[in-house]
Amino acid sequence: MKTALITGASTGIGKQFAYSYAEQGYHVILVSRSVDKLHQLARDIEDKHGVKTYVIPKDLSREWAAKEVYDEVHEKGLSIDTLVNNAGAGTTGELLENTAERNHQQVMLNVNAVVNMTHLFLEDMVQTGRGEIINVASMASFQPIPYMSIYAATKAFVLSFTEGLHEEYKQKGIHIMAVCPGNTETEFFNEAPDSIKVGKMRTSKQVVETTFKALSKKRSHVIDGKLNAITALLPRFLPRKAVVGVSASLMKKSMKRK
Repeated sequence: MKTALITGASTGIGKQFAYSYAEQGYHVILVSRSVDKLHQLARDIEDKHGVKTYVIPKDLSREWAAKEVYDEVHEKGLSIDTLVNNAGAGTTGELLENTAERNHQQVMLNVNAVVNMTHLFLEDMVQTGRGEIINVASMASFQPIPYMSIYAATKAFVLSFTEGLHEEYKQKGIHIMAVCPGNTETEFFNEAPDSIKVGKMRTSKQVVETTFKALSKKRSHVIDGKLNAITALLPRFLPRKAVVGVSASLMKKSMKRK
């Protein structure tokens, strides 16, 4: 039986990945800061699907926390067939409206943790000549978003990083892919500004189903939802100055309403 490790597993898309992999017969390793939610989720998955679940509470925004996760996995005698780097966070407002510590933590979680988790578990996958890594990017990967500047920049990094690795390792039996969700019914989007909530909300289950279909086709990235796929193309045909200006205007209006 295979094993999937999912970060940010306690809610939203990460939680759905955990259920979906368990439904396919995978054992699952659940990583998140929310200890109680993780244990509750683990019990429910075991009851419903009869697979083994492992809980690793961890704040991945801390320096080298990914190495701690990796070490715990090996201490349990486990090997990972699928890694889902889903944990992420976003803030709104001007850069200086958030503390330097909070901005640092956002970059550490959205970028550093993804790189470190990928590096560590990819080494093992190369040794066995098989494995999958799914990095959760965003529709924000495709354009700058003023007043969510760090979040958009980090997600652009995740997409670029993943596409590069896809090409590097596809001949070594490793499939590395980014999934770019848009508006999704999760706690993250409940707190997000109205300006980025364009179109109908998708569900976490739809995002995961889209991911699985793209995995079967060996894609380097996939955008969830047809409307989102069309929207992602617009910045390619418009001047970047115009795209940033429109995005800034929408964000300002949204923040004023809040």
